[in-house]
Amino acid sequence: RFETRCGQRSADENTNMPIIDVAIGPLIQMAEAASLGMPFEVWKTRMGRQRTESTTQAFANIYKDGGVKAFWRGTQAKMFESATKGAILMYAKEGINDSLLAAGWQPGMAGVMAGAGGGIAQVSVMGPCTYLVTGAVNDPGKSMAERIRTTYARGGVAGFYPGGVAIAFRQATNWASRQGFTEVVRAQAKRTLHGDENAKLSKWEEVGCGITGGTLASWNHPFEVARIEAQSRGNAGQPVGNMVSVMRDIVREGGVGGLFRGIIPRIGLGIWQTLFMVTGAKMVKETLKEQGLISDVKGGH
Repeated sequence: RFETRCGQRSADENTNMPIIDVAIGPLIQMAEAASLGMPFEVWKTRMGRQRTESTTQAFANIYKDGGVKAFWRGTQAKMFESATKGAILMYAKEGINDSLLAAGWQPGMAGVMAGAGGGIAQVSVMGPCTYLVTGAVNDPGKSMAERIRTTYARGGVAGFYPGGVAIAFRQATNWASRQGFTEVVRAQAKRTLHGDENAKLSKWEEVGCGITGGTLASWNHPFEVARIEAQSRGNAGQPVGNMVSVMRDIVREGGVGGLFRGIIPRIGLGIWQTLFMVTGAKMVKETLKEQGLISDVKGGH
């Protein structure tokens, strides 16, 4: 048996973090990215920088630049990011969520707080990795090693963190929204479909809740466009500015609509990530519990 908490359990079982999430987090996140996650990421990133292109034009231009494999540019950095941020997200998010549920919080609010905490915890590894992926998408002529050398020579470690504030805002609101919205939708689905807030949803009902939660969570797209613009400027060696000034420049250039360029692939990515990291993670843990491989958590999901 695996224990879902590290160390000795306290009397109320809510003081330790779930160690099993460190194992399943990277695997789920890497599977998400290696499948449709990367194409959505590349498509969204191009639109966030090339803001005059329509959704279909951006897709066609990516394919024209390098065929199908162009949709997986930056995969090396993305796999490292996925392995590390997956462990960080699942360890922090699920640990906070389990602790708050055990303390009597409602699932929706617990999900919001857990998602925000897990998202913020990811920024340390996501800054450099998303910077490298953004560079690979918008400037594909440079190798990853060359990009790392150039960036470090230009600004040291700090050079890998342009748009760091935008990433922090995006990640906190990303997972607060994905986890929170999904939990609220799940609770409503249990009452509406089964008339019992403690009912168990079917796998397809869980998937439907994840799709709805992932779609609703895309409201924070302006933070993502600001992150892409800031990191694109950093890759080009241009002055970046702060998050507010970057957003102001985007609005000045293309109006408020400029902050929502790439929203369609972002919704696709949000749904895909939510299905893996919220719905999928829940299904994996429930299956492991049913098989007796891990112990249940007080407060549950």
